[in-house]
Amino acid sequence: MKKYIQNERGFTLIEMMIVLLVITVLLFIAIPNVAKQSKNINAKGCDAFVHMVQGQVQAYRIDTGSTPSTIQELVTGEYLRDDETACPGGGTISIDAEGVVSAGGA
Repeated sequence: MKKYIQNERGFTLIEMMIVLLVITVLLFIAIPNVAKQSKNINAKGCDAFVHMVQGQVQAYRIDTGSTPSTIQELVTGEYLRDDETACPGGGTISIDAEGVVSAGGA
């Protein structure tokens, strides 16, 4: 009789379940952090957008000699596009009487 050496290299059900458990735990840790970073990205994008609009207000002031009172004046004067009137996260922006741009809530 010949002896057959069985060299079965596979994973048992318990090993597979442990791997799935570890992956699940890692996902539960990672997903909330990704969601939190998304809020930070939108806030920083809005800050950068406000600075860009402030630059366009300055260009408007240099070209016309007056300060725009609304964002729509910048769009009409072709300093901004129609789709550039709100922050990337959905917040609104406004211009005060001195020409200072500020971001409002979403």
